[in-house]
Amino acid sequence: MPIIQSVDRALRILDLFDEYETELKITDISEKMHLHKSTVHSLLKTLQSQGYIEQNLDNGKYRLGMKLFERGNLVIRRLDLRTIAKKHLIDLSVKTQNTVHLVILDGREGIYIDKVEGTSATVLYSRIGRRIPLHSSAVGKALVANKTKRELQDLLKGYEYIQQTDKTITSEEAFIAELEAVKQNGFAIDKEENEPGITCVAVPIWDHSGTVIAAMSMSQHAAGVDQGKLDRTVEILKQASVKISKELGYEMSRMAK
Repeated sequence: MPIIQSVDRALRILDLFDEYETELKITDISEKMHLHKSTVHSLLKTLQSQGYIEQNLDNGKYRLGMKLFERGNLVIRRLDLRTIAKKHLIDLSVKTQNTVHLVILDGREGIYIDKVEGTSATVLYSRIGRRIPLHSSAVGKALVANKTKRELQDLLKGYEYIQQTDKTITSEEAFIAELEAVKQNGFAIDKEENEPGITCVAVPIWDHSGTVIAAMSMSQHAAGVDQGKLDRTVEILKQASVKISKELGYEMSRMAK
């Protein structure tokens, strides 16, 4: 894969700053990067225009900008989410003996950020760090069902509805209809749509701003899931979702079904 030189240089400039060298002169950066000052100046101005670098007007030195703080907070929030959710995932898995997942949205896919293996369900597809399609998975549906019409249009423009099994949703029209049901019901389900023999139920998790930031799911052997078991699974997942969302600062008066 080719490396874009200007991007590589800009990122290496950001890496020059640490707890010991919080501010650097342009000559310092030029020497460390082995680049001409005019080249460094252009890179710094580009980073500065986007908020990733700022200049101390008192001494003319450069330092990291607040945009990095903002982006770093997004990562921290994910770590906080995983820490808060972990005990609930374990509790659910122990009580039900089923595999429980925590998934976040990354681009047009879900990505597993945590998993607690159950003793009674064998899920071949999932592992922490693996990506999962939106249209064929319960977690994918739960992650995007509460987005606005415009957000969904942008997200699904050019989306590929790859058929994972013979039960997978394969059109935008069917997917939009499914998402509307998920939004109304407060949970999502895939019945062997992503992995043969596996039924998965998922619920959204909300943060303090009222945004769905993750989905939590439980996977079970499809053959052992009747309506009564499905209803019980939905209920315990919703209860856990309420607890996690509350710990993340979400107001329960705004909680979806």
